[in-house]
Amino acid sequence: MTATEEKILNGIKYFIKNTKNVGRTKLFKLLFFWDFYTFKKYGKSITGYDYYSYPFGPVPKELYNEIIEDRLPDFLDKNLAIIEKENDIEFNSFKTFKVILKNKKIDLSVFSKNELNTLEEIAFTFQNATASEMSEITHLPHSPWSTTVEKNGYDTIIDYILAIDESSPFTLEEAKERLQLQKELIADGRLL
Repeated sequence: MTATEEKILNGIKYFIKNTKNVGRTKLFKLLFFWDFYTFKKYGKSITGYDYYSYPFGPVPKELYNEIIEDRLPDFLDKNLAIIEKENDIEFNSFKTFKVILKNKKIDLSVFSKNELNTLEEIAFTFQNATASEMSEITHLPHSPWSTTVEKNGYDTIIDYILAIDESSPFTLEEAKERLQLQKELIADGRLL
């Protein structure tokens, strides 16, 4: 398992154990907030996922496709089960899914101090939130998702640069450089 896969797996486990009602939609939102908040504060994402502007909010398309095609990578498949729930009032006619841990042990040592802090902050912030509430937050005006939909429409990549604001510790140019470096490191296998 790569270092990034260990972080994704243990981050998901942490979210499931420390927030309520984690289904597929809430999981996607938790990962999105974790990645974008970490990028805003430190100039890099945790998962390396590209998030797309789906009508119901930001979605890590790669993970979404793996789930709907029932082909989770081994590191997730051995540790998680994603099961369809019936008659969910929250989404009416939409299918909803619950994420279940097969292996509940979480290894927090895979995270840097900053990564762990952002993981804990996101879990605490959204511990009682429903998937619907989290979707509403991602749809707020000027959010990365809404800005992407306004400019590029649905099913387009949400640029991590949209997470940068006046509270970020670096400039827009520095953020762009950091994002480009992370993409290059992932592409050539130096960041796994």
